[in-house]
Amino acid sequence: MHMLVLGAGLQGSACAFDLLQNPEVTEVRLADIRIDHLPEFLAPYSGSRLIPTHVDVRDHDAVRALMRESDAAMSAIPYYFNLDLARLAAETGTHFCDLGGNTEIVFQQKRLEVKARETGCTIVPDCGLAPGMVNVLAQHGIEKLDKVKSVRIYVGGLPQHPEPPLNYQIVYSLEGVLDYYTTLSWVVRDGKRTQVKALSEREKVSFPHPVGELEAFHTAGGLSTMAFRYEGKIPTMEYKTLRYPGHAHIVEAIRDLGLLDLTPVDVKGVKVVPRDLFVNVVGPRLTKPTGRDLVALRVIVEGTKDGKSKRVGWELLDYYDEARGISAMMRTTGFSLSITGQMQVRGEIKPAGVWTPDECVPAARYVEELDRRGVHVREVA
Repeated sequence: MHMLVLGAGLQGSACAFDLLQNPEVTEVRLADIRIDHLPEFLAPYSGSRLIPTHVDVRDHDAVRALMRESDAAMSAIPYYFNLDLARLAAETGTHFCDLGGNTEIVFQQKRLEVKARETGCTIVPDCGLAPGMVNVLAQHGIEKLDKVKSVRIYVGGLPQHPEPPLNYQIVYSLEGVLDYYTTLSWVVRDGKRTQVKALSEREKVSFPHPVGELEAFHTAGGLSTMAFRYEGKIPTMEYKTLRYPGHAHIVEAIRDLGLLDLTPVDVKGVKVVPRDLFVNVVGPRLTKPTGRDLVALRVIVEGTKDGKSKRVGWELLDYYDEARGISAMMRTTGFSLSITGQMQVRGEIKPAGVWTPDECVPAARYVEELDRRGVHVREVA
């Protein structure tokens, strides 16, 4: 396999690392506009199999040329580039998957269906943790029941040792986190698709020791297209983010005071975007170079099977990899992207076209691949 990873940040580097664990992968091109500071865990692979490659993803000719030399391309760069990248993949017939996170862009990628079929490739957006892993598990639960009453998804990337006042550390883009905190979230209520305010409807959720009690609240993006796909078919579907208790209350106050707004304000004659200021001031304080993270996940599907009430679910607690210096968020997100790309090349994804993970990723194989990597998803009643 010749694989192309676009984006040499945390998730792209983790994706490249995972690809390199498979001897069938003969070449990994890790491409970015800056490739001079790769993480230490990639150092042993520098050479013929790992090829750092300078590219600006806005240079479509350059990206197209790289895709033509690759069996699959995996995008670990900001979501707003993914539509153009998927279009290039459809043109070149290169399998493509991305971390997604923006449902409107996923719908636009869906319009590439005819071209992808013509060139014989699969395009799979939203292949990270959430959206991604949780959607595959939710679909698995739906298929296990005859009739589904509710689907509830909970996910959080958290510090193992929280520090006040937010009890949070950056485990991926702070800009992305703030988007989720300020965007309306799609849910399904009484079979109808509707939107609810981010940070709302907080509830307590308990996990095994040492995690304990967390709080869950609505954020955007996690359900992705499932809210549209199952409208009128499943009465209740929702996705909530997990944080330590008290986090949402503080962030809600910050948001409601306007400090996360995107409209510039005049500050002593200078136009300033409040959110840009917030990111620049708060970001360094939430960046913990020696911090250790964890990922908590729970997916619960309830309904009936053979006329009887039944509940199926899955739970995950994953921790920072001390031996390699790979965070839990990188393991659950970057590895998920890698697994999907490899499945595409092996032909384990549906026929050519554009599919979301819940539509095309075989859940049992996917969970098996995660387990091989030490990311253990366990079934719960």
